Amino acid sequence: MGKDIEKIVLAYSGGLDTSVILAWLKETYGCPVVAYAADLGQGEELGGIREKALKTGADEVIIEDLREDFVKGYVWPALRANAIYESSYLLGTSLARPLIARGQIEAARRTGADAVSHGATGKGNDQVRFELAYMALEPGMRIVAPWREWGFRGREDLIDFARSKGIPVPVTKEKPYSSDRNLLHISFEGGILEDVWSEPPEDMFVLSVSPEKAPDRSTYVEITYREGDAVAVDGEAMTPAGLLAHLNDMGGANGVGRVDLVENRYVGMKSRGVYETPGGTILRAAHLAMESITLDREVMHIRDGLVPRYAEMIYYGYWFAPEREMLQQMIDLSQKRVSGVVRLKLYKGNCTVAGRKSEASLYHPDFATFEGDEVYNQKDAEGFIRLNGLRLKIARLLEKR
Repeated sequence: MGKDIEKIVLAYSGGLDTSVILAWLKETYGCPVVAYAADLGQGEELGGIREKALKTGADEVIIEDLREDFVKGYVWPALRANAIYESSYLLGTSLARPLIARGQIEAARRTGADAVSHGATGKGNDQVRFELAYMALEPGMRIVAPWREWGFRGREDLIDFARSKGIPVPVTKEKPYSSDRNLLHISFEGGILEDVWSEPPEDMFVLSVSPEKAPDRSTYVEITYREGDAVAVDGEAMTPAGLLAHLNDMGGANGVGRVDLVENRYVGMKSRGVYETPGGTILRAAHLAMESITLDREVMHIRDGLVPRYAEMIYYGYWFAPEREMLQQMIDLSQKRVSGVVRLKLYKGNCTVAGRKSEASLYHPDFATFEGDEVYNQKDAEGFIRLNGLRLKIARLLEKR
């Protein structure tokens, strides 16, 4: 099996699945395996990952710090579009996978590997995201998907295998849900979360306190935008990754950004995901507020009509597809005037707009006022309404014939 494969680059996280996969690849394919780990903001989860990979059988370990690349090149473009899947999910995992895949392909080129592998199951979205990215970036690369090859039926089988091989794993049969973390979010799925009637246990959450335990006093924050991207918080310029991490701390401390969603996977089934996205939740609210005073109505409405499709492209794994790139160019063009400052109030899980200002604002009190003004003749509205209502009048008159 797979004897013609010379070297494999595995997307390695150090968790249960990829730890078992690393040992299984060595045992099954009998070739060198490179463990590739991308630092996208997992924090302490990366601690000891090199040693663990080598102990589990990796012939080489590559760890790359891609935090700034992730936020600037993937999170920021999605936030410029206000991208959200099924009204709730801010696409944290969906945005990370194409970058990890790109890193794997580049690592394969450097190390002379002719195959890549991932830990996504045969029921999930990630297998599609990884493999579409591999195909777009390096069409001739071999792909090994263990969950579609081996005989393990579920994560309890993996736990048993890991224990038999002396591989330490971060999950137990008592708490078998899995998690995935990066700078944009942390997601939880599987195990006890598969009962959609049960509330997630409070001790599961990592990035946020519960709204009940959040401070009794509001926290105000000001975010500065330049052409659709956040560039400063409370007047302090920050790098993209630094800014998002800072807002994660602020939002999490105020219980902002928790989502419990039963979503529609690309492969055709529904699944439950619980997410913490404190910084992303704040930034989406701020960006919408900034656009409300700087973006032309028709440009906004056309863009908004395309957001569900754009979000689907990312969720389904088409980050490197020409249709996503085409939409991105249109979205980025719409952001040229989206600059200014938004003030938000964070309070017990809520994120509300408290103010917005911009040198490029299209809002002017002189035009919008209900008091007397010199820029709008209210009598003009009569003809406007008559013309817009004409088709309605004609349709009803014809019905009465």
